[in-house]
Amino acid sequence: MVQISDPYTVPYQAIYAVGNEDCSLVEIIEFSNCYGGSAWARYHYKKSPLIRGTRVIGNTTRYLTEVGECDLVLEPSYAAAGIRSVVVHDGVVAVTYAGLGGGGVGATTCRAGANGVHRYDLSESGGGKVGSGTIVLPLRSRLIVGIDDTDSKEVGATWCLAHNIACTVDCDSARYLSHSIVQLHPVPEKTQNCVSTVLEFACLGDGGVNDVLVQIRDLLTEYSVSAEVGMVSLTGFDGSALVDYGRACKSGVLTREYALECARNCGVDVWLNGNGVIGALGAIPYVATPDESVML
Repeated sequence: MVQISDPYTVPYQAIYAVGNEDCSLVEIIEFSNCYGGSAWARYHYKKSPLIRGTRVIGNTTRYLTEVGECDLVLEPSYAAAGIRSVVVHDGVVAVTYAGLGGGGVGATTCRAGANGVHRYDLSESGGGKVGSGTIVLPLRSRLIVGIDDTDSKEVGATWCLAHNIACTVDCDSARYLSHSIVQLHPVPEKTQNCVSTVLEFACLGDGGVNDVLVQIRDLLTEYSVSAEVGMVSLTGFDGSALVDYGRACKSGVLTREYALECARNCGVDVWLNGNGVIGALGAIPYVATPDESVML
């Protein structure tokens, strides 16, 4: 008979924690091996007072959390488990889960072996007792990279090259989280569908950010078939500073000079400044919104 080494644990692939500038908010990004289990967790965990919002992107579930502690009102079937605390200290994030009948411990054991988890602690559990467990993750920053105009009418697709480059440069200091295709206003210079691409990474330290950006720039330079490739980057919790520019990019024709001015004003670094910089910058505010970004 075939044996199962651990029949009551379903390990997560990876878990990363991205914080905002003042460490008042943390987004917990979980890569799942079993969507059914993640869907159950999301239903119950989002009732925690610390949770500002949840969303699903591909095989990831994301929890936008406040930093702090809360009292969980647990009830079988209706609110069986939740996130009790999110604590940031000395560059790490400690996330504590609690649940009835070992729900908190089960949550932790399934997450304990995930890539990105430094260590974990468990309480006793069983019966009707409340069990709890804590995982500890390094605090990461979000790196947002916009790319456009790498292809020609005959060769290539920017979204393909961007994804393959992101997979190539993915490493522990810069984990590749998401890819979104951004529909732009059709302009005469377009190759076909007039879309740009935005990539998202979770980074450790400034060194990891700079290294991955240099690699992306060099790979774009090597593999782009267009002389007008554009690449921009922003290190920040989101791309909200460019929301108005992004909307303008979807609704009308903009100039390269205007794009470069907006990049300077919003603290965006320009790595490749061909005409594609217009769409690359317009992709930034649509980071991690692949279902919305494809709409004109």
